[in-house]
Formats: sequence, structure tokens, C-alpha cells
Amino acid sequence: MTTLDYRSDAIVRLMHVPPEECDEQWLRDALQRAIVLELSTIPPYAAALWSVKDDQDEVAKSIREIVFDEMSHFGLMCNMLTSIGGTPHVTGGAVVPQYPGALPGGVRPELEVYLSGLSRDSAFLFSEIEKPDNPIALAETYTSIGAFYTRIAEVFPAFAHLLTGQRQIEFPMAGQHGAGNDIVPMNTIGDVLQAIEIIKAQGEGTDASPENPFPGKPGELAHYYRFREIHHGRKLIQVSDSAHPKWDFQGDPIPLPDCHPAARVPAGGWAEDPTNRPTPDTAAKLDAFDGHYSSMLRDLEEAWRSGTTPPLFSAIGSMGAMRSAARTVLAIPLPDGSGSTYCPEFRYTDPS
Repeated sequence: MTTLDYRSDAIVRLMHVPPEECDEQWLRDALQRAIVLELSTIPPYAAALWSVKDDQDEVAKSIREIVFDEMSHFGLMCNMLTSIGGTPHVTGGAVVPQYPGALPGGVRPELEVYLSGLSRDSAFLFSEIEKPDNPIALAETYTSIGAFYTRIAEVFPAFAHLLTGQRQIEFPMAGQHGAGNDIVPMNTIGDVLQAIEIIKAQGEGTDASPENPFPGKPGELAHYYRFREIHHGRKLIQVSDSAHPKWDFQGDPIPLPDCHPAARVPAGGWAEDPTNRPTPDTAAKLDAFDGHYSSMLRDLEEAWRSGTTPPLFSAIGSMGAMRSAARTVLAIPLPDGSGSTYCPEFRYTDPS
């Protein structure tokens, strides 16, 4: 495997290799990069989710479902890698993304991904992360995360013989959020291609519709369009019944929920902000959150290293602790008097 560094342009370089020249090592590298890419979306989405004060708000429910989807995607990609003999790596300062910063691997380098509370602006950023090559409601063309998954799907069949079904983690998630969300074994090339189709369609929709074909409820939109609705403050509706239907954000209003006004985490973390440098008590609360986050990552790595579920359940426990710790941090006002609050940093720390 090439050296792991989320700040490199590794995915861009992988995409430059012609499909006919992609070998087994290319596939292992691509799957590892995809795992880190999936991981990188969870902190900004989770920070925004936890900033919403009412868990039962419809916007909060929508973002929570997307976070569950991303966790499922992460698990499916891990199963692909272990099934061909690889081992996912999701710990260490060079592997775990830091914020603010670009997406891993050189994908969409013009984007600066940051951590903050939910706002119309952060919802716009999230939609840009999920943006398909050809959005139904916006005509633009460029390379997307989906293009990377398309390349993996093109290359994988030539290496179907490598699939062993070893160290596979099964975890039911459909009960929490609809068909297609279970983490299932990757035993055959059919399993792999179906999983990639689910990942792409849930994030981007299809060429014909913005709807998620693997929804938790009928009419549910793909991630890009759901985040775009929050940004625009309007439901996306079909505005033309022609042979080529058009969609636009002209539906019912979507109010932004009451949120903790969490400011963007500065480069290097809050300790690097001279105006808002945390007190020892606040620093301890930020560190507690990072400790839970780091434990979760170590447990996830161990789950797929060993192919056993006890570490996975330990990771789930850490996720619950992260939520509680985040809510504590999000309620602490910044010292600058702006009315904003702290936001968790999602820093990886080695075990003491």
C-alpha cells in the first residue's frame, strides 16, 4: 500500500491510472482511500446534527439518517477491503482527517470542509461534498466522489476471484433507516456492485431522479438534495411533467431549527485561537470528546482487523458518549462575546 496521508492527492492519482492498468494493489489502495473518504464526512455532519437542540426536529431527523447512511457506507467499504485480504486503517494523525481542510485524496480540492453548528451555509457545504456529476436541479459537470466509486466498480470485476468472505462484519441498520442500509458481507462480485450502487444512489440520487432508491421512507431524497433543501429552506419538488421532468426548490418552507450557534473550529483547534483559547475546564471537555472519538476509531479498526463484533459494539458505545460530550461542548460560550459557542474538534489522540 502507498503511504497513507489523507492530505495527499492519492485519489486523484488513482483516477489517472487507466482501468486496464489497475492491478490488485490499485484496488486495495482505492478501497482504503474510499474508507477514509467516508469517514471524513461523518464529523462535519455529526457536529451539525448535535448542534440542533430538538432531537425530534424534522431537519435533525434527516441529518441523523444521513449520518447512519455514511456509517453503513463505511462498513460496506471495510467489508470489501477485508474480503480481498486487506485491513482498514482508520487511526493515526496521517490517516484521520483534520478540520478545516480539504476532502481526503485530492477530491474536490476547492472545498474547505469545516466543523460548526448547523446553518444554511454548512448545509450548502454538505451538499457540495455529496454533489453528483450532473445534478437534476443544477446543470454542472466535474469530477465527484461518485466518479471515484464508479471507477472502483469498473475495476473490481477483474479481481472478483480475490473475494474470500473473510473478516466480514454484519450489522443490521435497515430497521433504523430503511432498506439497503444493513452492513452485509461482500462474498461475491454481485454483493460488491450492489453495495457501490447503494452508496452512490443514496448520496447522489440517479440520473433520472433526485430520490433515493434505497430509502427509509417513500419519496426520500438522496443526500445532496436533502442538504440542498436545508440550504434553500424549501422542499425540492417536480415542477414539470414533461418527458424530461424538472425539479426546483419551490416547495414548502423548511425552517432552520433552533441550534447552538457553534462557531467554526479554527485551524489547529481552539487552543490556537488567542481570543477563544479554552479555559482548563473547557479544554478538558474538548479532550474528553476527542478521547471518545479516538476510542471509537480504534475499536472500528480492531473490528475489521479481527472480523469480530465485540469491538464494534464498543465503538457504538463510544458514539453515544461522543454525542453526550458534544452537547456539553456545544453549550459553552466563546470568550469573545460573539454569542457563539465552542464546537467539538474531532482530533485523533493516541491512547495514554
